[in-house]
This record gives sequence, structure tokens and C-alpha cells, in this order.
Amino acid sequence: MYTLIVSIIVFGALIFFHELGHFVTAKLCGIKVNEFSLGFGPGVFSVKKGETLYSVRVLPLGGYVRMEGENEKTQDPRAFSNKSVPARMAVIIAGPMMNLVLAVILIAVIGFFAGVATTKVTVIPGSPADISGIEDGDVILAVDDRKVGSWDETVSLISQRPNQTLKVEVLRDGRKMAFNVKSLVDPDTKRGIIGIKSVIIRYSPLQSLMSGIQKTLWISSMIFTSIPQLVGGKGVADLVGPLGIVHLVGEAARVGIFNVLYLTAFISINLGLINLLPIPALDGSRLIFLVVEFLRGKPVDPEKEGLIHFIGFALLMILMGFVLYRDFVRLYM
Repeated sequence: MYTLIVSIIVFGALIFFHELGHFVTAKLCGIKVNEFSLGFGPGVFSVKKGETLYSVRVLPLGGYVRMEGENEKTQDPRAFSNKSVPARMAVIIAGPMMNLVLAVILIAVIGFFAGVATTKVTVIPGSPADISGIEDGDVILAVDDRKVGSWDETVSLISQRPNQTLKVEVLRDGRKMAFNVKSLVDPDTKRGIIGIKSVIIRYSPLQSLMSGIQKTLWISSMIFTSIPQLVGGKGVADLVGPLGIVHLVGEAARVGIFNVLYLTAFISINLGLINLLPIPALDGSRLIFLVVEFLRGKPVDPEKEGLIHFIGFALLMILMGFVLYRDFVRLYM
């Protein structure tokens, strides 16, 4: 029950922030919003304020902002379809962007209370870093001539190079210095290590916010590099659906609240970036249609666009069913 409650909160936060982006931007652009819904299917709760119906529905697997003239022609000057292309693009892109904003906020909260790992280091006595001449208080600037902006980047570069001689550039008392460090192999992870630890900074709003932005960008770059592999069929076995996510949330909840927040941030980044892909029924596809409209000076036939989105939605539902089935087999059989 605890896992279910935490999972509902996680799904709710992801959906709420995504739809909030669409909703707020639509309002700012003067678009009439008929409904703001969390979930699909039969309604559980609803209340109408002004011209907008706010509702919660039984299936917490998505949500929507239903705008006037979004899928039909109308003469209402406040209809979505009657607004400029830039305004409509802003409304569409705001949803995925809010998922990235949510990730920044969650990672910043973690950093504020748990501490932010910086590239300033302490050195383990007798380690390769110590032997090479790196000292406590040095700030790592680059590894093998690749600049690093965060501790995660530093660890990633070093861990990929076990049993190799690395060029590590540091900043010490305002001077840049470079050292050749022979990495070791961690016996547990089989990854490269050189014997340094990050200096942790706690309760710093600015440092926490910067960490949130840096980690969100870093995770986004990792996801972007994995998308071509996914399209090519590699990594499909690692896909998880709602059941798999619930399982992951349960595992994270047993470890602690920070793990739940970080997992939520990671899922939110995935959700935001995937929604920007040019896949029919997703926000990215709608952006493509708006770009085409901007270039040709007139919109694509709404019926044709609607058909493409419908087919895309149907294919996504088939994929969702496949992933759900595989999650069920993997977790319960």
C-alpha cells in the first residue's frame, strides 16, 4: 500500500507539472481552456472555476488540457487554432519544458538537504591521486583534456578508464596544474578509480540550484545519446512501463525519500525529452505540424493531422500494452 501511495504521488507530480506547463502558457496566450484533467477515463472529482473544469480521473497514467478549437474549427478568437503559430508552439513545448523544470527543482532540493558534490576534492592517502601529486582542496577542471563541470562528469570519465594513465587538470590556489594518474580497478564495480572524494556543500540555495541545472543537463545528454540505440533496437529490453516504474518507486521508497525524489527527477526528464520526439500523438509531432504550417503559410488539413495522431496514439497504446505485459511477466511470474 505504501508503494502504491508513493507511486500515485510520483505519477501525479509528473502529470501535473507537464499539464501545468500547457495550461499556464495557454492562459498567458489568451487561449480558452475548457478542462484541466489529471488522468483518463471516468471522473473521480471535478470542480468548475470560471470557464475551466478541473478534474481528476480514475486512470493516473496521463492527463490533458482541453483547449477551445484544439481539434476542431471555430470562430472563437480565443481558440487554440486561431492563435499565431509561435503562440501555439509555446503552448505545446511548455509541457515538456515543465518536466525539465520539475527535475531541476527536485535535484536542487536533494542537493540542499543532502549536500552537493563539488569538483573540489579530498585525496585518499596512498591512492594513485595522492602519489601523483593531487592534494586536498584541488578543484578538478578536466580529465584527459575533457572539461568537467560537475562531480558526476568527473566520476563518469574516470570510471570509464580503468587501468589507464589519465591526465587530470586541477586548479590550486589560482594556478592550473596537470598530473598523470594511473587509475585502478574497483573490485566491486570493475570501473576506474583514482582515490579522490568530493567536498560536499550543504544548505546552499545557489549551489543546489546550479547542481539541479547541471545534473538535469547531464542526464538529458545521456538520454539523447541512448535514443539512437533505442531506435535501432538496442536497449529495448530495458524499457519499463507503469508496473515497472511502480516497482522502481517501491525500491527507491525503501531506501529513502531522496532516492524517490531522484528517481522522479530522472523519469521527469525522460518524459519531457520523449514528448519532444517527432512521434505522432506526442508534443514533438504537433510541433512538426506547426513548423510545416509556418513554412507553407497555411495549416495542414485538420482531418489528416488528426488521423496521423490517432494512428500514432494507437501504436503507442499497443507498445504500452506490450511493455505492461513484459513488466507483469518479469515481476510476477
